[in-house]
Amino acid sequence: MASFRCDPTPLTSGNARVKNARRLARRAFRSEHRLFLADGPKAVEGALSLTGCVVEVFATPEASTRYAELRANAIVHDVAWTPVDERALASLSDAVNPAGVIAVCRFVDRPADHVLDGEPRLVSICADVRDPGNAGTVIRTSDAVGVDAVVLAGSSVDAHNPKTVRATVGSLFHVPISVVDDPADAVRRAQRAGLVVLAADGAGELDLFEADELLTGPTAWLFGNEAWGLPEELAALADHRVRIPITGRAESLNLSTAAAVCLYASARAHR
Repeated sequence: MASFRCDPTPLTSGNARVKNARRLARRAFRSEHRLFLADGPKAVEGALSLTGCVVEVFATPEASTRYAELRANAIVHDVAWTPVDERALASLSDAVNPAGVIAVCRFVDRPADHVLDGEPRLVSICADVRDPGNAGTVIRTSDAVGVDAVVLAGSSVDAHNPKTVRATVGSLFHVPISVVDDPADAVRRAQRAGLVVLAADGAGELDLFEADELLTGPTAWLFGNEAWGLPEELAALADHRVRIPITGRAESLNLSTAAAVCLYASARAHR
């Protein structure tokens, strides 16, 4: 990846640095250079809270004025704040209405053993969660309840996908994130860390509303794919299968809603 520097005049979409940053929209390029784009003021603010995470910030002149405090924060952290014109900014963003500020960031994921050390109390494991909005919402909810880590396992969406990053609304930078190739390995790692793994399963043997005693201990919630849930062989590795009671006529809850219900049940039990 080419180095970045500060420039006093707005760059255009044809500028080599802008073009290079634009290539981070591709997963292969992100993975090769371990860099990604954080789009919007909340994401940039979150990224700046991690020392050494932000490489450079691109912003329109108007956004530089609107987010003067954010710009000052970047300068304090010795991060280049580079002005670009509207077309250049739009070429970097996949948002319908770009906010005018985007950061080039270093990957934030950490090895699984690192995020699971230190006697974690609550962890979210996403197995083959492929929708960026769902994954981002689970990360955001996990941040809200104070989880110790989020593990994206199997064929789950890239944590650094622009849509995933935007859906976290900055929470990607608040919660330790790990990526594990094999969901079964993620479950076993959690169990070795002293966590009781609970599979969120509509056919589970335990009712969430009757599981308070279980929820008070160190727990890892295992969430499955949006369409088909958890494979039988993976759910069987969990210590318990827990169902959310549905008393109305809805067939089921979507993934992000179910995750929020389960995580907040754990947070309440811990308190």
